[in-house]
Amino acid sequence: MDTLRKYGATYALLFRNSLVRDMAFKANFILWIITELLWFFGQIVFVEVMFAQTDHIMDWTKWEVVLLIGTHQVISQLFQSFFYVNLANLPELVRTGKLDLMLLLPVDAQFSVSVRQFGLDNVVTGFVGMGIVAFSLHRLALVPSFAQWLLYGGALLLGCAIHYAVMFVLATASFWIIRAQGLIYGYFNVVSLSRYPEGIYRGAFRFVFMWILPVILVANVPARILIRPQEAPWTGLTELGAAAGLALLLSRLLWNLALRRYSSASS
Repeated sequence: MDTLRKYGATYALLFRNSLVRDMAFKANFILWIITELLWFFGQIVFVEVMFAQTDHIMDWTKWEVVLLIGTHQVISQLFQSFFYVNLANLPELVRTGKLDLMLLLPVDAQFSVSVRQFGLDNVVTGFVGMGIVAFSLHRLALVPSFAQWLLYGGALLLGCAIHYAVMFVLATASFWIIRAQGLIYGYFNVVSLSRYPEGIYRGAFRFVFMWILPVILVANVPARILIRPQEAPWTGLTELGAAAGLALLLSRLLWNLALRRYSSASS
């Protein structure tokens, strides 16, 4: 209980500092929200263009794809709110030796480098994604049960955990290479694959991004929980949970290995 209280108090302080930082630059905060919204609605326009030519993409209808995009938006914004900026900054902490300050905090070092900043603007755009999901369900005439919503919420968290663990592994590469930002930004672009129906991917490409970097599962599994109530969700959830567990374990092992060789930039 004391440990949970310590971590809770630490995160509350970091959260407060992030809010103060965002509110100190209100124009930047608002412009970033507008940029994210324009990018998101650009995806919706793209769907409109595609479905002007066809009624289905594989076994997905127009509003099912829109729901999938909304789900992808929620997961990606949740991940960006809590983790993305922190992981993108980890290579700089290692390069400059500022990681030393993180290691001196009375909490786990991986925790401190992962959550020290929070993005409130991404929370706002995440709610827009949930609004798109709700509107898509209305157009599909679907009313998910309470159990479906619980499973959907759990799948969202597992998807966010996969993004965190994979990107943390890539960021940890900065202990061995000078510039790891390219790997981080590269994966951030790969994340967009999860907003398309999994059935469109084939061959080696599908294998890599379903089982090596399981980004295709991240949004497809929770979306199917809502739009395919007749299907048993446990297979997808089991795959998603196994992928998240293995990725988190790998990130922890690699982090501990990296810390053993870290000697700070001043050494």
